[in-house]
Amino acid sequence: MRVTAQIDWLQSTVTDDVSYPAAPWHMVGSLWLTLFKVREQVDELRPAGVYAAAFVSYEEGSPLTYGELLVARPISTDQDGRRVTITDIWVDSPASVAGGRELWAIPKDLCDFTLESSHTGPLTTTEWSARLGRTPIATARFRDVSRAALRLPFKGGTWQPGIEDTAGEERTATLQGSSKALPARAHWDINPDGPLDWLAGARQLASFRQAAFRMSFG
Repeated sequence: MRVTAQIDWLQSTVTDDVSYPAAPWHMVGSLWLTLFKVREQVDELRPAGVYAAAFVSYEEGSPLTYGELLVARPISTDQDGRRVTITDIWVDSPASVAGGRELWAIPKDLCDFTLESSHTGPLTTTEWSARLGRTPIATARFRDVSRAALRLPFKGGTWQPGIEDTAGEERTATLQGSSKALPARAHWDINPDGPLDWLAGARQLASFRQAAFRMSFG
């Protein structure tokens, strides 16, 4: 017998007619991630260093189901050194935008996604694309066998500088869960005339996929 947990919903204080789940969000899905090396500082929020770019599919069993493209970099904090700050992020769910901004100061915006995935034995081939109106943001293709991996735990967290939706207050969140993760082959096409133009010339370092993750975020 499957037991469905009761989900509390909050009304957005800045967006009319939008509600979102109370924290923490218990999410299931898959993540495809590549590390990039950015050689020169872009701006104050995007110094030179290593960045992770990831497509994420939040699937049935999550309080919200949606696609996501994010870019994040590791940071050091007084609280916990295992945190990242998200510099750029798009989703295709208005509820996720409102919740991400108001609960955790994550600067989510809306865009459109396409996702195609196929399986040949343990091998999964996946292609993602993200588009902002008529402007492509990025396309990525992955090949991996992560579905055959052992399930292992993971834990981390985010720190975000304050934004208007949090009245300038910085916010942190903890994430923990488990997944089947292995390295992947990946190729990204980032539009040099799009909103991730600063990442278009960065060197790709390594890629992996988290398949079938189960995660608490908040």
